[in-house]
Amino acid sequence: MSEDLRRAIGAITEPQLVRTLEELGFLGAVEDRDGLNVELVLPVVEWPNRAWLEDEIADVAPGARVSVRAMTDDERLELRNFLRGNMTAEPGPGHHHDTATPKFLDKLAKTRVLGISSGKGGVGKSSVTVNLAIALAQAGHQVGILDADVYGFSLPKMLGADHDPIVLGDTVIPTLAHGVRCISMGYFVPDEQPVIWRGPMLHKAIEQLVTEAWWDEPDFLLIDMPPGTGDVALTLSEILPRVEMYVVTTPQPAAQRVAQRSAYAARALKLSVRGVIENMSWFVGDDGQRYEIFGAGGGAKLANDLGIPLLGQIPLDPRLRSGGDLGDPVVVYEPESDVAHAFTELAATIQRQGPARVYRQELKLV
Repeated sequence: MSEDLRRAIGAITEPQLVRTLEELGFLGAVEDRDGLNVELVLPVVEWPNRAWLEDEIADVAPGARVSVRAMTDDERLELRNFLRGNMTAEPGPGHHHDTATPKFLDKLAKTRVLGISSGKGGVGKSSVTVNLAIALAQAGHQVGILDADVYGFSLPKMLGADHDPIVLGDTVIPTLAHGVRCISMGYFVPDEQPVIWRGPMLHKAIEQLVTEAWWDEPDFLLIDMPPGTGDVALTLSEILPRVEMYVVTTPQPAAQRVAQRSAYAARALKLSVRGVIENMSWFVGDDGQRYEIFGAGGGAKLANDLGIPLLGQIPLDPRLRSGGDLGDPVVVYEPESDVAHAFTELAATIQRQGPARVYRQELKLV
C-alpha cells in the first residue's frame, strides 16, 4: 500500500471537530489484503458524520472496503486530551490544560459573543437566534449557539439537529446542524421534564456549558438568553465579560418598554448593548399589502431611547413559526422568502458592525 494513499485518507477533515482523521486518531489500519481495507475508528459507532466520512474515503480510495469500530477507553481518553489541549489557551506556570481558559474566552480571541436578549417571553427571541446563527454560518463563519434559557429551552427542536451531543469524559461535543454547533440543557433532560434549580446550580450548569464544550474558536458564539434580568444574565456577565448584547422586541409599545429594562440591566452589568432587532414587524397578506398587526415604531423608539441602532426588522411570517416547530429553519428551507432575506441582511449588518471593543495588550498606560 502506498504511504501517499494513507496520507491522503488521513488528511480528510472531520466536519464536527474540524481536524483531520489522522490528528483525531480516527484512521486505523489501512491494508492491501484481497483489496484495500480501511479501518475507521470513531468515538461511537453511530458517529454523526460516519456516512459522510465513508463517502469521502470512497472518493479518495475508490473500491476500498471501510470497516468501523468504536474507540477503546484509552483511545477515547487520548481524543479527549487532544481536544482539551486544542480548545484551551496555553496554560500559565503551575497550570495545565484541564484548568486553562478556553481560547474563545481570551480577550484577544477572534470570537464575537452575541447575547440575544429580551425583557419578556413571546417575542421570538429563540427563532431570531437560530436563524441569525445559520445566516452567519451561510456567510462562511464558524458559529455556535449556547441555549442559556435553561428553564425554557427550545433550541434543539428549532435547530432540527438529528443527534445529541457526545460526551467524552468532561468534554462535550456539541451537535452540528446547518453549519452551527449547539449546546442546550434540552439535550440532557426529557422534553417534558422541568428544570428546578436554585441559583448556584444554575450558575455551575451555565459555566460548564460554556467552558467544557468543544466550541473550538468560532467566529461567532450566540447566546440565547432567558427572558428578563435574572441569575443567568449575572452568570454570563461574569463568565463572558466581552458579550455583546442585542435586544429583541416587537413593535408594540408595551413590549418595547419591557425590552428596555433588559438593555438597562445589561448596561448596569457593564455589558455592551449593540443594537435592537424588531421581530414580527409586519405581515404581508395575499393581496401584497403590509399589515402592522402589532403596531409600529416600537423597535425604532427603543433604539432611539437607548442611543443604539435598529439593526433589522423581521416580518411576521407563518413559515418562521412552523419552521421552528418542525425543526426546519426558514433560512434553510425557504431561502428566497422575505423573512430569510431579512435574516441574511441582519447577519451582514452585524458583521459590518465589528466587535464591541478591540483589546490590544501591547497598548498600556505607564
